[in-house]
Amino acid sequence: MVKIGISGAQGSFSEEAADCYCQKSNIAGYELAYLVSVENVLSALNKEKINLGIFPIENSNGGIVVESVYAMSRHTFEIKELFEIPVIHCLLVKQGTEKEKIKNIASHDQALKQCKMYLKRIWAEAHLQETEDTAKAAKDLSEGKLPQNTAVLAPESCAKLYGLEILERSVQDLKFNFTSFLAVEK
Repeated sequence: MVKIGISGAQGSFSEEAADCYCQKSNIAGYELAYLVSVENVLSALNKEKINLGIFPIENSNGGIVVESVYAMSRHTFEIKELFEIPVIHCLLVKQGTEKEKIKNIASHDQALKQCKMYLKRIWAEAHLQETEDTAKAAKDLSEGKLPQNTAVLAPESCAKLYGLEILERSVQDLKFNFTSFLAVEK
């Protein structure tokens, strides 16, 4: 059984990347560790708590994932593969929340960057809140850790996973939006 640490919560793009990587690499027996941050992934790898780490390093629109660069500078590891997946952001809200009630939009810094023009055009008055992960923002909204008048930018899978409603699909500025991920080992 391969234990893979990912820099995201359940439902994250990192989870999607790990599933894609395992399918492409014919890895059938694997278990995911939802470590949320790149620092946590690389620390777990160095302590041999995981066999493989998967995290994002660059997006076609949002650029370099700064969190990854800082974490990578503090750890030693081997790059096994660089690969990319398409990233489609959805705007999610708690069930029954009307568009007019939204005052805050929360997500990872990269998601906010990838949806910057959409947010300026449609949500110019909303307060933007950075979170440590797109899927964790969705989970926090569902658990009431974020105010009811908050929407989150997250993968579509988070709607069903966390009982949220999709207000809008495919809100990223570039319709062909890709993120490069690294698969790394000790």
